[in-house]
Amino acid sequence: MNSKIRAIAKRIKEYHTIVIARHVGPDPDAVASQIAFRDAIKLRYPSKEVYAVGAPVNRYKSYGALDKVDENKLIDPLLFVLDCPNIARIDGVDIKKYKEVVKIDHHPFEDKMGDLEWVDDKASSTCEMITEFLISARYKATKSIAENLYLGVIADSDRFLLSTAKTLELMAVLIKNSKLDISEVYPRLYLRPLNEVKFQSYITENLKVTPNGFASLKIDKKVIEKYKVDAGTASNLVNNFNHIEEILCWALVSYDEKLKIHKVNIRSRGPVINEVASKHNGGGHPRASGARIKNAKDIDKLFKDLDVACREYKKKQKEKSQ
Repeated sequence: MNSKIRAIAKRIKEYHTIVIARHVGPDPDAVASQIAFRDAIKLRYPSKEVYAVGAPVNRYKSYGALDKVDENKLIDPLLFVLDCPNIARIDGVDIKKYKEVVKIDHHPFEDKMGDLEWVDDKASSTCEMITEFLISARYKATKSIAENLYLGVIADSDRFLLSTAKTLELMAVLIKNSKLDISEVYPRLYLRPLNEVKFQSYITENLKVTPNGFASLKIDKKVIEKYKVDAGTASNLVNNFNHIEEILCWALVSYDEKLKIHKVNIRSRGPVINEVASKHNGGGHPRASGARIKNAKDIDKLFKDLDVACREYKKKQKEKSQ
């Protein structure tokens, strides 16, 4: 057991009230990790008050229910922030109202949130880190906990494409210990209605691709309504464009009516994109990032910078081959 895991296990034991938060606009890894972590703690310590918080997302309701908490009524609470590298993107909590804050995250380090932070940017996902914690600290995992953890890993690693030997070793232990039938997990993530498949075809037909290999598409409200999808559907489909020869980096943009922002999902199979995203109110991983943009005019600025990143990447690859 590494020192970070030992310290986290100690904090959990010490506190009666524990809140688990994650980032806004969550993906499967964010929601699955917080719900699995909450349920594992409650299984270990039934008398503790443990809550997983944040805005609910309808397409993730099968992962488990989130909790509503009045922070002002909590007594000396401990806050865990999962899958979120910066304070501005934490969903639904004010970290100043907590006695102590612990961060568990697999993104490159950005903001310091508390004295105890476990950041591992080599991990495929936060679900991988929670799995490592449960195994090392000898926490039990029910079938639903194991399913959520496995689901979060395959989602964030793109079915183990972005993973390490450690990822596979941890998943092997998880599957063996929980007797997990992985064939039951994949449909929860990849089974889609026909209208989403047609929506993906629309995206493919309308992608704009530059000579440098940058592809992009701004998806407007009329298209969303035509295909009967929601603004978050594009983020679910973004990984599906990973193996197109002419495309090195791609970005899909949709408008969130509720938050009044443009959500940009960015992926790459070469150029480093998180450094570009960070300049445009975003961030993430070198090949999987996102941004939230208020002014529509700023989207083109982001696109221009991503195109430049593609151009520079192609230049470097050409130099290496000579």
